[in-house]
Amino acid sequence: MSHPVRHVLTVLALVMGALFAPGVGALSGGPAHATVTVTKLTHSQATAMFREVGITWSSSGGCSDRNNPTCTSFEQLNLATAQGAQTLKRASGCALNITGGTETGHAGGTYSHWNGYKLDFSPYTCLSNYITGTFTYIGVRGDGAKMWQSGSGNVYARESNHWDVLYYNCGGC
Repeated sequence: MSHPVRHVLTVLALVMGALFAPGVGALSGGPAHATVTVTKLTHSQATAMFREVGITWSSSGGCSDRNNPTCTSFEQLNLATAQGAQTLKRASGCALNITGGTETGHAGGTYSHWNGYKLDFSPYTCLSNYITGTFTYIGVRGDGAKMWQSGSGNVYARESNHWDVLYYNCGGC
């Protein structure tokens, strides 16, 4: 696996190159099309990152098997998602407990739990107050969950018993 900092710089170079290439991107008025690869983490890499900032995790099954829906797994979590959780912890100062990761059993799609873009958090009062007081309310998702969006574009949806967070990026890490 490549070093995370080197990977981030490579991704930035690819995106910047796509944005400023002749005939492509924002400067020429056309859409920017860049293929951005993501760095995937192992469960142990992700848990080390979470421990580093005091984020906890739990599962109803007390396990971390990606193929068991009662477990909480971080296998194949995107680096930017783990960094986004670290950013949330540092910015909010709140206790964070992850209750859902990349394990099977969540809704599918490109930006899904399985593909490493989402984490579920316990709806502690501190976290809920931080999200609703800091981010911009953007409406209701198709399933009825109210949504807030951070300045970096990540989306926080309040489901019945947790926050479902979609990390497009690391949230300003």
